[in-house]
Amino acid sequence: MQCRDIIEHLEQLSPVSFAEEWDNVGLLAGRSEKEVQRIFIALDATDDIVDEAVRVDADMLLTHHPLIFKGIKNVSDSDFIGRRILRLLRYDISYYAMHTNFDVMGMADAAADEMKLEHREVLDVTYEDDLSREGIGRIGDLPQKISLIECARYVKECFHIGNVRMYGDSNRKIRRVAICPGSGSDVIQNAINKKVDVLITGDIGHHDGIDAVACGLPIIDASHYGLEKIFIPYMRDFLHRELPELEVMCAEYKPPYQDI
Repeated sequence: MQCRDIIEHLEQLSPVSFAEEWDNVGLLAGRSEKEVQRIFIALDATDDIVDEAVRVDADMLLTHHPLIFKGIKNVSDSDFIGRRILRLLRYDISYYAMHTNFDVMGMADAAADEMKLEHREVLDVTYEDDLSREGIGRIGDLPQKISLIECARYVKECFHIGNVRMYGDSNRKIRRVAICPGSGSDVIQNAINKKVDVLITGDIGHHDGIDAVACGLPIIDASHYGLEKIFIPYMRDFLHRELPELEVMCAEYKPPYQDI
């Protein structure tokens, strides 16, 4: 099948119309007519990931975060983005990214599923019509009320994370949860307004955490990578289900940092 046939399925799952205006999603490099037998899935198009895609002879690379965010004036080997693009093109690997469109249509419910959240609603509505409301993050109820420290341990278990940061009273009781994979500082006020018991997200700054607790909102920071890595198995399962003839390969789960 051709790359554009796969893209059609990807965009049925997460239409590009749901992406934020500042975002850059879709086919970012390569040929839409490329014949694809093997696809490689990763969170980011790092040097190691591009090298791995070449090594496994992938025809297409699919990532969550786009390699190209802002407009570029040239593609050369003088910077790391150019070098990665040139390497992908040299080996005829088509490169597709699904970022905030997947955050809205995919990531949010996948994260809520991992925690078995019930009675869900959208945390930050970015699209609304007469039939539906869609957006970033989800709010839902845990199966039972637990303490904040127990909730932190539950997050570690659900997402297979070595450690998390917890802001707030460890004994506080938690039932109504807001979860927002990725960077969650921008949704803190929404979570406060929705009167949830805790916000689970990533990339929380020092003062953001302190101020949220002062406003009555505990936070569990599970890291940007810790929550969003579910993109990889989610898309693997989706492609196996929708396109069983396609060979799907996945990057190893490996955070871009080390805890020392």
